[in-house]
Amino acid sequence: MIFYVLTIFPEFFAPFLKKGIMAKGIEKGKIEVRIKNLRDFTRDKRRTVDDYSFGGGGMVLKPEPIFLAMDRVEEETKDKKKRVILLTPQGKVFSQSMAEELAQEEILVFICGRYEGVDERVREKLVTDEISIGDYILAGGEIPALAIMESVSRILPGVLGKEKSYEEDSFTQPFLDWPHYTRPREYRGMKVPEVLVSGNHGEVRRWRLREALRRTMERRPDLLQEDKLDEISRELLKELKRGKKNEGN
Repeated sequence: MIFYVLTIFPEFFAPFLKKGIMAKGIEKGKIEVRIKNLRDFTRDKRRTVDDYSFGGGGMVLKPEPIFLAMDRVEEETKDKKKRVILLTPQGKVFSQSMAEELAQEEILVFICGRYEGVDERVREKLVTDEISIGDYILAGGEIPALAIMESVSRILPGVLGKEKSYEEDSFTQPFLDWPHYTRPREYRGMKVPEVLVSGNHGEVRRWRLREALRRTMERRPDLLQEDKLDEISRELLKELKRGKKNEGN
C-alpha cells in the first residue's frame, strides 16, 4: 500500500516512520509513505499556503497548493484508483471497521488540514472521504493521519510479526481485551490470578474470555452485540449479568 500525506509540516512524520509498526512495514516493502510538503507547491517567494477566510474569520489553507500536490500524486500513480481522505472534525468517526475497509485499497491520500481548515473547493472536488478520530480539538490533521496509517498498516498481511496478532487485537472482536499480567507473580502484595499459572489452557482461555466480557460490560457496553457472540461467550455474559444483578440486591 502507498500512503500519501499532504501537509505543511513534513518533518513531523520522520520520527514515527523510523520506529514501530510503520518502520517494519516499510522495511518489509509492505507499505510506502510519500510525504508532500504543500509549501513546495506554492508560487510566491514566501511559499504562502494560507489566507484569510472570505467573510471574516481565521486563516484557511489555500486551494492552489493542495490541487497542485494532488496533480503530482496523479502523475506518480498514473491515475490508479485511490481514496483521498480529508482529516476533519466534521468527518465520520474512525473505527476498526473503517480501518479494515481502507486496508483493501492500494493508495490512500491524506490531506492534513490546519488553522480553520481547508478551502471548501478542496472538499468538493478532490476528497472521497472525510474522517475524524474523535470529538476533540487538535491543531491539524497530522496526528490523525498517523493514527489511521498505523491502524491500517497492522491489518496488511506480513506487516505484523505473526499473522494472528491482528486477529487477536481488541476491536477485531466484539469486546475489549482481557487483563494481562507478567512476572513477578506477586508484587507489593498483589498476586497474579492463580488460573493464569495453573497450566490449564482451557481454563485460562475461559478466564480471559470472561474477564474481557466483564471489562466490556463495565466500560463499553455499547460494543456488546450478543448476536455476534459465540455460544460460550453468551453463556459467560449471562453469568456476569446474573452476578451483577445479585450484587445489586
